[in-house]
Amino acid sequence: MDGTIGNRGAAISIKGVSKRFSIAADRPASLKEAMLRRGRSSEQEFWALRDVSFDIPKGSFFGIIGHNGSGKSTLLRLCAGIHAPTTGSISVDGRVSALLELGSGFHPDLTGRENVFLNGAMLGLPKKQMASAIDEIAEFSGIGSFIDSPVKIYSSGMHVRLGFAIAVHVEPEILLVDEVLAVGDEEFQRKCFDHIYALRRKGTTIVLVSHDAGTMETLCDEVAWLDHGVLQQVGRPTPTIEAYLNRVNEQENERLSDEREAEIDQVASTIEVDDATRRGTGEIRITKVTFHEVDGTPRQSASSGDPLIVRLWYEAASRVRHPVFGIGLYHENGTHLSGPNNKLAGVEQPVIEPGSGFVDVEIDRLVLLPGLYFLTTGVYSADVLHCFDSWDRAHKMPVQPGSSSERYGMIELSTRWRTARSTS
Repeated sequence: MDGTIGNRGAAISIKGVSKRFSIAADRPASLKEAMLRRGRSSEQEFWALRDVSFDIPKGSFFGIIGHNGSGKSTLLRLCAGIHAPTTGSISVDGRVSALLELGSGFHPDLTGRENVFLNGAMLGLPKKQMASAIDEIAEFSGIGSFIDSPVKIYSSGMHVRLGFAIAVHVEPEILLVDEVLAVGDEEFQRKCFDHIYALRRKGTTIVLVSHDAGTMETLCDEVAWLDHGVLQQVGRPTPTIEAYLNRVNEQENERLSDEREAEIDQVASTIEVDDATRRGTGEIRITKVTFHEVDGTPRQSASSGDPLIVRLWYEAASRVRHPVFGIGLYHENGTHLSGPNNKLAGVEQPVIEPGSGFVDVEIDRLVLLPGLYFLTTGVYSADVLHCFDSWDRAHKMPVQPGSSSERYGMIELSTRWRTARSTS
């Protein structure tokens, strides 16, 4: 794969980089155990990166995406010079400032002001330059008079804010950011993003590691995708992120398939148990919920913007006249989003005889955006006054990216936009 993109010259050139760590397989639990072993502990090799090659163009906003343990943060630390590659080489053209573990390099006994000068010296910046920036750093971080207090008395939020303020005010030519753009309260987050945008306009090369695909797609010029330390794809944000999300969805569907089988078995074993989440007299009960394509093909999750069938499987212990089936839809944060039932839809169910069966809830276009949702299921009498079964938020409904182009929030609005018209 050709990992070289752009023609502006490389701020960072990564060539054939691999990184190996040694992990103690049976670390001694005590000094006595270590003495008895006399250094005979075994080690295992772990390759965090394998033969990674690509260039990061000067002045670009470059993203690195991948699952936990994919090697993203390791690669950023190699670029920052914190670690050295086991094989391969990394060439950096420009002064680097890194937003990794913010505030981790502070000396606890020094004041905030003294740590500002210490960090500047570590970056090779003259004391005069740091002195001219100290007031702006103190104001940006919002720590006020604490700038002259030892950092060991700082809260974790003060550490983070001061660390960010230092990193972005030392006039970096290359800024490395590891999952720390959204720090502090909402006001400080806006200040962070505004300053990042200002650095970008000045031509600073910014390298961002993040799990937030929406942020990466919005901010980045190019994106590299790592999987288990191996470079999978590098290029424009949208196709690279889509390829990454497709892989994530495939793996998630495989995991959900195994989980759903286990959940069905668990439901079958606990179906007669009443607790705080389930009530009703039990003449008819929902036994499980499954998801299907419009042609009936089973699926393990829903897709945003696509059609979906939610199938409610029931078991009737006695004859039930014209029951009302309903579902309640909740976001994982507890927000109640919808509560349709067949009576509201004007559909009367037939008389249900003893035995098992199912009812389909057909959704023409799922307006939910990607995330985790939960379903409450219920079966009531025809007048909706008597509850046969109500099972509160007992069924998971994962929603994966689909045909919807929206990325933020919970639901997609059906909108039409018109071009702007000048009134002058």
